[in-house]
Formats: sequence, structure tokens, C-alpha cells
Amino acid sequence: MSELVVTRAGAGTASGVHDADPVTTEVIRHGLNSAANQMKRALIRTAFSPVIYEVLDFAVAIYDRRVRLLAQAPSLPTFMGTMSFCVEAAVEAVGGEEALQPGDIVLYNVPYGTGSHAQDAALVMPVYLGDELIGYTTIKGHWLDIGAKDPYSTDTVDVFQEGTIFPGVKLVSRGELVTDIFRMATANSRVPKMVAGDINAEIVGVRTGAAALLRVVQRYGLDVFSQATERMFDHGEAVVRSYFQRIPDGRYVGHGEMDDDGITRTPIPFDVIVEVSGSQVRVDFSQAPGEQEGPVNCPLPSTVSASRVAISMLAGAGEPPNEGHFRPLEVVTRPGSLFHALPPAPCYLYGWASDQAMEVIYGAIAQAMPEAVPACSGGDICALVWWGRRAGNGEPWTDGSPYPTGQGGHAGGDGANSLIHISESATRFPPAEVWESKNPSLLERVELAPDSCGPGRNRGGLGEPRRPRRRHLLPRARGLLADLDGRAPAQRSVGPRRRRGSAAELGAARSPRRKRASARQGDARPHSGGRARRAPHRRRRWARSACRTLPGGRPPRPTRRLRHRGLRAPALSARLLAGRRL
Repeated sequence: MSELVVTRAGAGTASGVHDADPVTTEVIRHGLNSAANQMKRALIRTAFSPVIYEVLDFAVAIYDRRVRLLAQAPSLPTFMGTMSFCVEAAVEAVGGEEALQPGDIVLYNVPYGTGSHAQDAALVMPVYLGDELIGYTTIKGHWLDIGAKDPYSTDTVDVFQEGTIFPGVKLVSRGELVTDIFRMATANSRVPKMVAGDINAEIVGVRTGAAALLRVVQRYGLDVFSQATERMFDHGEAVVRSYFQRIPDGRYVGHGEMDDDGITRTPIPFDVIVEVSGSQVRVDFSQAPGEQEGPVNCPLPSTVSASRVAISMLAGAGEPPNEGHFRPLEVVTRPGSLFHALPPAPCYLYGWASDQAMEVIYGAIAQAMPEAVPACSGGDICALVWWGRRAGNGEPWTDGSPYPTGQGGHAGGDGANSLIHISESATRFPPAEVWESKNPSLLERVELAPDSCGPGRNRGGLGEPRRPRRRHLLPRARGLLADLDGRAPAQRSVGPRRRRGSAAELGAARSPRRKRASARQGDARPHSGGRARRAPHRRRRWARSACRTLPGGRPPRPTRRLRHRGLRAPALSARLLAGRRL
């Protein structure tokens, strides 16, 4: 067995610095959060592709010289926990701090260092006060295409099928764009204009953050700034430890199972162990199965991120997290396993394993504090991606987004209807108007799935199958990525079983061999990605959802039938597609 790896945040303990002025500390903390939000706004306002400016498939963060999190803007949670790994790997790849110069920006997208697939590329910019390095600003965003076997690959067998790799190279050197690297990135994309625009937007974003960080440091001086950030870290640590102390000490085992690996049809069961000792929590993935043949393997950064997201959602008290919030948490992994993939293991669908891990962590904590966590959600982000060529010029196009699922009920009430999974809770799917104006298709209906949750005293939320009735104006290919497809989400307490979930109505064709597979060009019929046995045209279509039933003797109440019809404006859509002014 490989030697286990233990990952801790920062120094792993409080610094003991208590002489920083609390008012100044709060002003600096808010100044840093403002700097991160400025990065986010700059990126959104300059990006070319809807996956950035509408879906918000990115993360922005600011770190100090020791790569400790100072601030991050609300964006993709599962990315935000990986950004320190991106900074460390990018700096190491170019030769360490000594190889950096003011104005440099490093491009890095190695999946095992970023925790993501190659399309999620990170830009890292060192920030200097005079000649002294004081920190880093970084952005990781999803590029629409980077030369993988498909614009969104779902059946890769090694990392080399998943896109062009930039193993830590200077995209900008001393403030000047390195055109050879820029041209290589755009040349290896089916949509070079979109990628070029998003690269420039990320450059604008990290520069905006660097300027904002410098203003905060210059206003108070580096010494005062450093003392304030240490106190800020200590406060974040204290908040999380106070929550952990409420959990009874013990060893709690959560059980999960993925449908398959995208290549074979074999389920993948796994366990996650949560050990609580005082105010310290250890999340242990060492018992996970080995690397899989298909692309569901999860690199270390995303495994750590999933653990941090799950814990911070419970214990963070609603505060924007910093490095201190993660100090009480340890993550244990075994290299070469499902949750610590090594080269050249395929990991394009890394997020499906990490999403399941979050639900399993909550299941483990529920054994100690059943009223503290919700029931299992839909447990999926239901990504749907389309691509093809435009009429006339034959220019390639591609677009996609995650889709909502029902959320688990909880002690305080019913589960929420149709929300994005917590791993991507700051993202959204594009409005119909944006989708139709950018892509050659019409979205005719959006609705909630009636009675798609299980009954109970506190029922789960309804799923949104988004029965697209999507009418494509040109031939295209498509792909659906869904897990927890043939099983009901796990319950947290005694009660009637829930209905099984399915990825029905998302319009994804299913390969006879692989569930996660791209459809053929021009295939226009929507089919279920689920495992129901009936023919697709007779299958009762349920969106994935969850419920919670509480003990107490009350009979379960049925859910109300909810239905919402979306926009039906083909004439308006046609005018938008024709480029006419309204």
C-alpha cells in the first residue's frame, strides 16, 4: 500500500498573535474581500464565453507569500478549495520564487496540480511591493475547448485525451504577453476566439486583484497588514473549532457508491471516515478503491477541496473563508486511489467523485448530529454540453452548464426545490435569452418535476428536469454527465424510501455501452440517461431529488404538485438568432 498523505491548511494551528487592532483587522479583512470581488467583476465584464460571465464557472482568490488564503470572491466552491495547490504548483514549475519577476503571469493546467480537468486553466500572478514579493492573485476558469478528444470528454482512458497541457509556463513575462504561448493555447482550441477572449479576461482579473491588494497593503503598511491577517486567520480557526467541539468525539464512517466510471458498467462503492477529536477533524479517504479505468478519478486538490467545502458549509458561520477556517481539518488520502489520482490516470469527470464525497461526509456527521445536516441531495451537477458547427461559415460552437437538482430536507423544514449542488452553489445555468442568442437552438419549456421528491414530514426538494423541448436549428453533438442515476439518494433518518432519481428529460442520448458518452451528430431525440427498464417513450420521468423524514409518528404527507412553464417565445428567439434589433 502506498504511504498515506496528510494535507493540512496553513501552519495547522493558531499563531498566537493577539496584539493586532480588531477594528483595523476588520477593515483590512473587508478590503481584501473587496479586492477579490473586484477581480470577479473584472473577469465577468470582460469574458467572451457565457460559461464564464453567466454560468460563473471560475474561482478567484488572493494569497499571501506563504500561499495562505487571504480572500476569495463567491464563485465556484469546488474550485476555491483548490487554488492554493494551483499557486504552489505553478510557482514550483517555473523554478520557484527566484524565477518570478514583477509583472509575470504563469499559466498552469496540469490536472493533478489544479485538481481539475485540463480545461480548467489557472493563471497565477505574483504581487510585489517594491522588490518584495508579498502575495499572489489567481484565477481558475473553464475554457470552452482546449484540444481534447471532444469539447467535453466523458469517456477518456488517460489524461492525454483530455486536452493540451501547460505545465507552468509564463504567459506574461515582466508585463509583456508571451505571444508564442498565447498562440499555442488558441491554436489548440476548436473555439479560438472564445478562448482568446477568456484568456485576456483572466489576465485583466489577476492584474485587477494585484492592484487592489497593493492598495490595501500600502494604506496600512506591511507590518500592520501582516499582524492583521494573522489575527484574521486565528479568528477563522476559532469559529470552526467552536463548531467541531459540539460534535461528539468518535469515528464515523460514511458509505457512498458511484454508478460507474464512464467506461465500464461496474458500480464503485467507497467509504469516507470522519474522525472527531475535540476541535480537530480528520477526513480519511485512505480506504477508497484504486484508480478507475474511466475519467472519474479525483486528484488530491479536489479531494481536499470537497472536504473543505463540506465542512465550511456547516461550520463557517456564513463568513467568507480564509486560511484559518481550514486549520482544524486534516485530509488523509492514498496516492493511486480514486481520491488521489496520479499521472496518467484519466480525471476529466473528477467532480462526480468529489460531489459524492461531500454527501458521504454529511452522512458520516449525521451519525453524530443527525439534526445538523440535511438529507442527501440529488448529489449531482447534471452537466449538459452541446457542440456543433454554425451554418454558413462552418465555425465550431460549444456551450453548456450544470443543471439543478432537488435538495435534501432538514430538521428545519422541506428541502429546497431545484438548486445547483453545493459544490457549484455560486454558479447558475444561462437564461433562455442568453442561450438562444448565442447558440443555434430554441428552449421551449422549463419546469419543475411534479412529485419528484419523496414524501415525509419534511420532504425533499423537487428536481428540475428542465424538459428542454430544445429545438436545435443545426445538427450537433451532445453529452450528459450524471451520477446517482439508478439509486435513490441516501436518507438520514427512519422513514419511507424515496423514488429513484434519473437524468430524464435532459436531452442526452445514451450510448449502449457507456452512460457518459457523446451522442451522434444530428441525433435529435431526447432519451433518458437513467436506468429505468421501460422504453424511453413510456418511462415515468422523475428528476433526481431527495427527502428527509423525521421520526415522530406522523404519517407522511404527499408533496404538492408544482409546475412552472418557462418562456415560449420562438418568434423572439428567431429574431435574436437572425441578429435583428428589437
